[in-house]
Amino acid sequence: MIPSSPSGPGLLGPLLAELRAARGWSQQRVAAELCAASGVPTLTRHEVSRWERQLRLPGDFWSAWLAAVLGVPGELLTGAAARSRRLGATPAAVDAAGSRARLALLTLAHRWAADPTGGTLAGPLTDGLPPPSGPVGDRVPAAGSDDRPGEVGLAVLRRWDDLLGGGDLAAHGARRLRRVVRGHRLAGPAGRRRLLPELAESAQLAGWLAADAGDLTGGLVAYRLALRAALAAGDRPLAGHVLGSASHLLAGAGDPAGALTLARIGYAAGRDGASAGLRALLLHRVALAAALAGRGRAAGQALAGAGRVGAPDPRREPPWLYWLDEAELSAMTGRTLVAVGRPTDAVALLAPVVAGGRGRPRRAAVYGAWLARAHLRLDAVPEACAVAGAALLDAVRCGSPRAVGQLTEFRRGLADRPDEPASRRCAELFTDARPYLPAPTPAGPRPTRARRAGAAAGRVPRGPTSVGA
Repeated sequence: MIPSSPSGPGLLGPLLAELRAARGWSQQRVAAELCAASGVPTLTRHEVSRWERQLRLPGDFWSAWLAAVLGVPGELLTGAAARSRRLGATPAAVDAAGSRARLALLTLAHRWAADPTGGTLAGPLTDGLPPPSGPVGDRVPAAGSDDRPGEVGLAVLRRWDDLLGGGDLAAHGARRLRRVVRGHRLAGPAGRRRLLPELAESAQLAGWLAADAGDLTGGLVAYRLALRAALAAGDRPLAGHVLGSASHLLAGAGDPAGALTLARIGYAAGRDGASAGLRALLLHRVALAAALAGRGRAAGQALAGAGRVGAPDPRREPPWLYWLDEAELSAMTGRTLVAVGRPTDAVALLAPVVAGGRGRPRRAAVYGAWLARAHLRLDAVPEACAVAGAALLDAVRCGSPRAVGQLTEFRRGLADRPDEPASRRCAELFTDARPYLPAPTPAGPRPTRARRAGAAAGRVPRGPTSVGA
């Protein structure tokens, strides 16, 4: 059975936001209803906001009244609260801004799951982004155009993405998205409709590059814009791909529960009309998130479903799946097998991809780190260290903080074997390479409504400047 929708208790914050959105209530309305029902007049919308952002979890008293006001069984909320406590209210890697961006994307995803037509997601696409900068007469780019001096188009960025990491490309993705956002804001109704596909694709790629550069918050902001633009354009497969990409980002940030939610919604709502490659990819997103969440059976079901889909056909895949091929899907299977504790099977799948991926240094670095972890689980320390050393050099070559993050996980496992000669040599290599490794892009403060017109002029959401294949 292929998982097709969120099941069981998810995290409490997104669940409360989903239930509130389904009723069309604001946080203020929820607070008012709770005060009226409980007879306690002091609860405010700020407390409701803290619950939804999971900065705080409601106690038994308010959980019971939440269930009564929202019209759901109390067990649903208590189960979600228990899961939130087990997994941690908010992933450690997510700061306050990232928590807000994460909640906003999860809420939007739940709303899409409740209404697959996207009809309830109306509103300004670029709400919350800085205002356009530059003269009003700036030429609006044609879809896919690469001819403006100093600008890099989607086709070029996609080619570069096979060779370089987000540390080098995120700024180009940000500039590209800034330009399309400006064109969308300045265009008339017909022009805005025409630019929707390019806006969605530019935001998705900017989010991907930002994620690879280590800016989690920025990646989530860009993905939210990409999701809304894709749905406004009527492109459900692209919307599913956006959620799959965002799921990958959260999985790498230590939030497997959020990743699994996004992956399942992306697959369930985006598979209709999707190409074979995209369906397989979305199932792999489900598989990895489930494996990292400790749900091995669900991971196995998703992997089996991906295997039945078959290989991608380059002639029928959308242009934004430029990087997907059989080798990538094979490596994704191997990575998930490492996560579910099947290192022998994982090595057989990962080793050929890593050995044949030297022309794509980021692929070799990311999956080389997973291969090293598989060898380590088999107690093959010399082999693990040799693979990790090669992956380290590829991480330097490609400039991907995400690849460095995967190698960091390997180093944590290697620390349990400090007395082995190969382990000591590998640790020394990592120390020597540290000055040359790409560092995550720092996430700067996002512009508020009060200071948009000044401080934010000339910037796109820093989202396009953030982690995730």
